[in-house]
Amino acid sequence: MLTGAHFLDGDHACAEGAIAAGCRFFAGYPITPSTEIAERIAQRFPMVGGTFIQMEDELASIAAVLGAAWAGTKAMTVTSGPGFSLMQENIGLGVMTETPCVVVNVQRGGPSTGLPTLTGQQDMMQARWGSHGDYEIIALAPASPQECFDLTITCFNFAEQFRVPVLFMMDECVGHMTEKVVIPEPDKIRLVPRRWYRGPREQYRPFKPEEDGVPAMVRAGKDYRIHITGLTHDERGYPVINAECQNWCVTHLVEKIRKNREKIVIVDEYQLNDAEVVVVAYGISARVAFKAIEDARARGVKVGMLRLITVWPFPESKIKQLAKRVKAFVMPEINLGQVYLELQRVVGGWAQTRHVPHCGGWVHDPKDIFEAIMESAR
Repeated sequence: MLTGAHFLDGDHACAEGAIAAGCRFFAGYPITPSTEIAERIAQRFPMVGGTFIQMEDELASIAAVLGAAWAGTKAMTVTSGPGFSLMQENIGLGVMTETPCVVVNVQRGGPSTGLPTLTGQQDMMQARWGSHGDYEIIALAPASPQECFDLTITCFNFAEQFRVPVLFMMDECVGHMTEKVVIPEPDKIRLVPRRWYRGPREQYRPFKPEEDGVPAMVRAGKDYRIHITGLTHDERGYPVINAECQNWCVTHLVEKIRKNREKIVIVDEYQLNDAEVVVVAYGISARVAFKAIEDARARGVKVGMLRLITVWPFPESKIKQLAKRVKAFVMPEINLGQVYLELQRVVGGWAQTRHVPHCGGWVHDPKDIFEAIMESAR
């Protein structure tokens, strides 16, 4: 593993974070602006004993990742908007089969093929509800190349801890931004190992929750006979097609995330102690918002920022706490209203909410965020 200080873009930092996390299987298909992650991993995996496969498309890529995870390997894939759409069915399969893996989406402008080389944050609601059925998902958003390294490790840790696909929602600007990235020594990196079942073979149930709601795993093809299906299933993994089993199965998928929300939600607080206006932002939009916040502070406006590192599950308790004491929330994001809708829902009328939309292709003009702050402070 590389260590020390490096000058890396976010895509390459993400690749190094995956290697540091113990990822040793990658299946993917090239797509701008995520291809640099695949290229870096293709170069680096032979040095660490990893397996890299360029698949025929994104459907095959995520399917291979799920299979590799059940074979016992930490696995990931990367993509962007159109490929992310193609992966949704098998992301749902990963949720239903409780398969730990990481899916990286370096977002660009959409819909359809949209703006392949230009930025967007237009896949955020798709990350939450892209597949069908009821489920909870974990999705993180970095704001720097350093976070692309650090949070990729966090994604793998969450995947293993909660046995769920974890989405890493980068954006083109952060992916192609080049900054100093410090890679620590391996013994300084906290890794969550896979929870392996150690009991009698005849007692193993692949979907039997332990005390924290998360089942232990075994390696497919290694000493245990297991049945894994996307159908509604019981603790054994056997299909049971009735309402009672559906209630047990789906409630479990949702509750293992909701009940552990406080362990999953990560936010960064900036000048919130006296804030009367709070900017809520994530990814590159949060970096752009700093200029607007500093300019508003210089005008005497008490404004701070709540930066969403974990976007899903949404930090409801923190937002509700702030909503009862601040005047307004301002949310810039590079879409026409996605995570903002969740902000509105959680604030629930306790404070004003103001959206600063952008269709994509480039970042906000800080003046637009500044004007929204000043209007909200009146």
